[in-house]
Amino acid sequence: MTGFINVLTPGDILAESGPLAGLIKNYQVRPQQLQMAESIDEAIYENQSIILEAGTGTGKTFAYLIPAILSGKKVIISTGTKHLQDQLYQRDLKIIQQATGVPVHTALLKGRANYLCLYRLELMEKEQTAENQRFATQLFEVRQWANQTGHGDMSELTTIAEDAQIRYMVTSTTENCLGAECAFYDDCYVFKARKNAAESDLTVVNHHLLLADMALREKGYGEILPNADVVIFDEAHQLPDLATQFFGQSISSHQLYELARDTRQAYYAEAADMQELLETLDRLETAVRQTRLAFNEYDSRIAWFEIKQTEGVNTALTNLFDRIMEVHQVLDSFADRGKDLNNCYKRCDTFLDMLNMFIEDPTTDFVQWLEIRGRGFLLHQTPLNVSELFQLRMGDYDCLCIYTSATLAVKDNFNHYMNQMGLSDLRHHSWSSPFDFQNQAMLYLPPGLPDPRSQGYTEMVVEAVIPILKLTRGRAFFLFTSHRALRIAAEIIGDKISYPVLRQGDAPRTELLDAFRETPHSILLGTSSFWEGVDVKGQALSCVIIDKLPFATPDDPVLKARLRRIEEQGGNAFMEYQLPEAVISLKQGIGRLIRDSNDYGVLMICDPRLTVKSYGKVFIKSLPDMRIHNEIEEVAKFFQHHENTSEI
Repeated sequence: MTGFINVLTPGDILAESGPLAGLIKNYQVRPQQLQMAESIDEAIYENQSIILEAGTGTGKTFAYLIPAILSGKKVIISTGTKHLQDQLYQRDLKIIQQATGVPVHTALLKGRANYLCLYRLELMEKEQTAENQRFATQLFEVRQWANQTGHGDMSELTTIAEDAQIRYMVTSTTENCLGAECAFYDDCYVFKARKNAAESDLTVVNHHLLLADMALREKGYGEILPNADVVIFDEAHQLPDLATQFFGQSISSHQLYELARDTRQAYYAEAADMQELLETLDRLETAVRQTRLAFNEYDSRIAWFEIKQTEGVNTALTNLFDRIMEVHQVLDSFADRGKDLNNCYKRCDTFLDMLNMFIEDPTTDFVQWLEIRGRGFLLHQTPLNVSELFQLRMGDYDCLCIYTSATLAVKDNFNHYMNQMGLSDLRHHSWSSPFDFQNQAMLYLPPGLPDPRSQGYTEMVVEAVIPILKLTRGRAFFLFTSHRALRIAAEIIGDKISYPVLRQGDAPRTELLDAFRETPHSILLGTSSFWEGVDVKGQALSCVIIDKLPFATPDDPVLKARLRRIEEQGGNAFMEYQLPEAVISLKQGIGRLIRDSNDYGVLMICDPRLTVKSYGKVFIKSLPDMRIHNEIEEVAKFFQHHENTSEI
């Protein structure tokens, strides 16, 4: 944008007769969108960070893209997911570039795991191991695509499933990347993408990548992202949880198996005369398996202090530490024979340091916990408070920040979010949704349900839901706060409803959503991953049902430690943390219902605490303004009215 002089304002672009109107069919001016764009424009001009909540349908993306491009500043936009990142870059950004006419150089940048690693692809093709032969057909497909791709973005490789193991084997990780020592460095897709981002005016990333960049800068390992004048966080409500993950440390069974696999490959390529190394790797893999067996748990999250003294756990962990040390000592004598062996040697150092944290006593600012996933395990060390860490690391960017989402405030109060992110005294604004919730939506609270802790609660919820599903003729999301409740409900609904039932876990998330859109009158049963980031417009989705108020699981080890810390400091853990978190989650869940000015539908919340507990008012006042009923006849009238109106 060098030398470009801008004379346009966000109001010019968003005006009824402005350039955007000529690019979008049935374009309508939205006052909330214009006000949000003007607030961002002012914040950038004054170099002041700001927090902005804008309800569903405001058009947040255009509201921040327009002032960002018009500003002439160097901008990074960070989104909540890779899907939103692609959508923003491939569709929304192109429209706004055309509307503004500003010659802006843009870049799309993802984490390294999203790009083909030419070195690891060659390694897979060269090593004729039994494991590699198993993937021979897929490997051929990857090679065919590799010969044609210009960017190496794995999302282009649509012929292979998103969760296929081959994808992990032909991409690199921070641990196994050889950097400038790699023979393919000049052709590396990761570094090409980073170079393009460094030269761009506007770069689109996702929160995972930005937080990974923060971690690298903090450790003094350089940086992934270019410096910028402005960073815009879309879906900013996700930042506290994601920052908690990235500012912590973890070691997993998968990483240790990967270390053994990579060391074997390096051995065959660079030191095939050191037979003793293979034996130590066998012992390492055995120790990983023994450690998993020692935990004797299934798909759970447990505070480390609760299991550390369990019989066999200390022995298994010490043995695992010794086996990694053994690999480290063997590698010490010949790691300098090749760059891959040396890389594995350094990884042993890292894993020994991390594992030692779980053998020794942790600091009080962190909570240690164990996560079991199937046959694997992860040991986590998580910070109890990320606000200071986040602000400290954002200081490295020396830029203004814009935080925006549809769900940041609780009853129009931003204190909870600001405390989580260390954003004291930051200017903030909130705009309600431009949709007419009084006419487009209804909140139905079924009468007669017991306390959610009561035995048989889920069965009674399903009994109350069946008549609603018959009224809506399917076309519903049934959202649960636990997988157990989902399983119970799925078994009952299948016998009582003739409409198609789609259940989380039966297929990947994207496939389930596609099936829901394409299957008339279907019902989708999902848990937390379906509470946000789902966009189904029209009457394919006419009802969102929520089984309970989404309070976090009370036995979660990180939550328990945080609540204990708040109470120790004289605070009220429920009011200060649990309630605000649940309100924000509920706002995300109901945001699935109305996605367009022509949509209509019913929100059904089954939890009676909404009306019998005093804190229920906090939830109600945080929701869009809609009619509330507890008679099923009113639900029938609502749908009859809208269906009759749509036929006229």
